[in-house]
Amino acid sequence: MDEKLWHKSYAPGVPKSLDYEKVTLSEALSRSANNFPDNTALNYMGKRITYKALNAMVNQFARALKDMGIKAGDKVGVCLPNIPQVIISNLAIFRIGAVTVQNNPLYTERELAYQLNDSDSRIVITLTLLVPRMEKIKAQTQLEKIIGCHIHSFLPFPKKQLFPFVKKDMVRKIEPTDDVMVFSDLMAGYSPDPVEDQSRWEEMGAILYTGGTTGVSKGVMLSHSHLSSNAQQFASWFPDLKAGEERLVGNYPVFHTAGFAAIQNLIIWQAWENIMVPRPDPKINLEILKKYNPTFLPGVPTIFVGLLAEPAFRTHDFSNVKGFFSGAAPLAADTIKDLKEVTGATMCEVYGSTEAGPFMTVTPWGGEVKPGTVGVPVPDTDIKIVDLETGEKELPIGEHGEIVMRGPQIMMGYYKKPEATAEVLKGGWFYSGDIGCFGEDGYLSITDRKKDMIIAGGYNIYPVELDNVLFDHPKILEACTIGVKDEYRGETVKAFVVPKEGESLTEDEVVAYCKENLAAYKVPKIIEFIDELPKSAVGKILRRELKEMEEGK
Repeated sequence: MDEKLWHKSYAPGVPKSLDYEKVTLSEALSRSANNFPDNTALNYMGKRITYKALNAMVNQFARALKDMGIKAGDKVGVCLPNIPQVIISNLAIFRIGAVTVQNNPLYTERELAYQLNDSDSRIVITLTLLVPRMEKIKAQTQLEKIIGCHIHSFLPFPKKQLFPFVKKDMVRKIEPTDDVMVFSDLMAGYSPDPVEDQSRWEEMGAILYTGGTTGVSKGVMLSHSHLSSNAQQFASWFPDLKAGEERLVGNYPVFHTAGFAAIQNLIIWQAWENIMVPRPDPKINLEILKKYNPTFLPGVPTIFVGLLAEPAFRTHDFSNVKGFFSGAAPLAADTIKDLKEVTGATMCEVYGSTEAGPFMTVTPWGGEVKPGTVGVPVPDTDIKIVDLETGEKELPIGEHGEIVMRGPQIMMGYYKKPEATAEVLKGGWFYSGDIGCFGEDGYLSITDRKKDMIIAGGYNIYPVELDNVLFDHPKILEACTIGVKDEYRGETVKAFVVPKEGESLTEDEVVAYCKENLAAYKVPKIIEFIDELPKSAVGKILRRELKEMEEGK
């Protein structure tokens, strides 16, 4: 790759370009099982599954799927939290050349029916708890069979000693029928012997759905080359981290693009340990830190804010922790500073999108951490900033515009949506819809989403900037700003604020603080205190839900 502005910020040993191994994730699992057979692949509440055992289970389930008539190119829906069956399912689907379609188990029947039908999924693998829901929507889809997974199948202790966030009514027994099967029963009926690997480098391996923030969600098609290349790019970012030696906390759900890439693909590629977290929560993370000594803790900002609020976190021994990853939303400067002071470990902010595999930029490993930025582009990734009007003029350093990108991890397109694909893939570049700018050192800053920008009295206002200011207030736990209709200004700024527990806060205090830290036209005119902000399954604050809530008043 030609010399780029950001290459000077790379850590020693990180290449500008990679000679990619044409090894799919299914093949990488076989390699990891051969090289590190007794290393822990999955740690589920203390139940440890080695790479050798995981590879055998993938072979068993691959045989089961083939016996059910699933062949190369067929779509298989997976609707599971972070339990061992989600990894087994995805790798087995890869291995037989089929396509895994990720679905959020928290989705409504309407949302699930849409995605399963839109993706042409023939089978869905889900929790036994959700089997009745799938049966209810089956007629609206092309589903032929439903496979139910028990949430307790791999627990290392009796079912009656369920972990705190599993309620008794989540442990549902189902009776097998012609259309409904039980995952554990299927597994028991098949051999763990090697299965011919039918995953092909250029063929589609996964469909991951976007969040649907601009209408219905779209299925992002990712080939095995996209998935493997992005795992290799991310692995190269940490040249001193060796295969088979790290332990990551699986906070990101695998059905989400960040979890799919980091908590599944990267870990399989590197033969690291996935400490599975079915439901991300600061207190659960604290227990994991105490019990399993992870070397890396990925999470969204709300996880780190919550951990820093725990006195036990501040006194924990962090000698085993090498670093933190954060993505999905910007981290406040105070949070980064506080984490460094408490733990001594490095924070790596990550930026990308489902359409980009997802990793595009990361804070340089061992390099300078610059709050307000998301690091620099990873190897073989080219990014430019273009004007918001035409998208054709490249803007100079420091000027804000739309972020467009290209690289070996960029999607094939949206499934069955050629027009939507053409809107974002132009001339080999992916138009992200995000607004940002480069600094002199090649660090990228994200200003906002084009669609979230507030135009008040002719001024462009970026909500993320306002959110970050509010997050720095000592009495504020979380905040989110939106634009609301205003007869005089067209739009004006409203802030939703969650005070920290035990703190009292008034509207006047918030406004006065904003006036000290923001230009007058950016200061929120309306403040609403709220107990909790709406969040996605990965913990990202959902600005669009606040906007919908406001519009519905």
